[in-house]
Amino acid sequence: MRLFAFARLRELLGERRDVAVADGATVGDLWEALVREEPRLTEFARGTRFARNDRLCSAEVPVRDGDEIALLPPFGGG
Repeated sequence: MRLFAFARLRELLGERRDVAVADGATVGDLWEALVREEPRLTEFARGTRFARNDRLCSAEVPVRDGDEIALLPPFGGG
C-alpha cells in the first residue's frame, strides 16, 4: 500500500511511501502503527482525516494491498 501524508504529518513521517500492514487491518490500525513509530503524531489524532483510493473514509475501513492511503491533517481556511 502507498501512503501519502501532507503538511506537518509529512514532516514527521518523512518521505515514506510504502507501508505493510497485516491482513484484515483497517485505516485506524495503520494510523496506530504509525503513531507507535512516531509518537509526535498523537497531537494530530483528533483532527486527521483519511482517504482510501482518493475517497474520504473512516478509520474502520479495511485496507488492501495496492491501496493508496492519504493522511489529511487538520486545516483552516476562509
